[in-house]
Amino acid sequence: MNKRIMPFTSELQVRAAENENEAILEGYFVVYDSETELWRGAFEEVAPGAFEESLRTKNILCLDNHDSRIVLGSTDSGTLELRSDSKGLWGRVTIDLEDPNAKSAYRKVQTGKVKGCSFGFYPTREEVIEKQDGSVKWRVLEAELLEVSTTAFPAYPQTDVSARQRDAESIKKEKVAKTKQRLREMLKNDN
Repeated sequence: MNKRIMPFTSELQVRAAENENEAILEGYFVVYDSETELWRGAFEEVAPGAFEESLRTKNILCLDNHDSRIVLGSTDSGTLELRSDSKGLWGRVTIDLEDPNAKSAYRKVQTGKVKGCSFGFYPTREEVIEKQDGSVKWRVLEAELLEVSTTAFPAYPQTDVSARQRDAESIKKEKVAKTKQRLREMLKNDN
């Protein structure tokens, strides 16, 4: 199973913390039922509650641009708080301003240079919806959440959509095979 990331533009907010060496970054890292176009004709969205198991059992990290070298916070350390509501996955991370990388990531959000969010996950249960127009949508029903990130480019990197591209090709092949089988059966019944 390939790790996938799903970026989008968000309205993260920043504010000072009570401790002068800390700052707060908060907002929605995931918006439920929000369709994202992976590429033309291929979409994905996350269903409400998809991360419930991870929120109960996993140490989830907050990273800068999915870079595991720049950890802004974690649920195990208490520097990242995540909760799921009807809108999405809301989070608050307490940034250590003594960490130059974390301070830099915080300042980029504070100044509006970075407005995107993303999250890394492994889908564990999903449904494939084939639309009338021939496009495909994956609806993630359950997933293992690994991390949430601030990101400058809210768009899927090609390496992370390769699994979806293989899925789409497989669906197309399956449609063609079903159509061929129906035609064979029709011809057979006509004879």
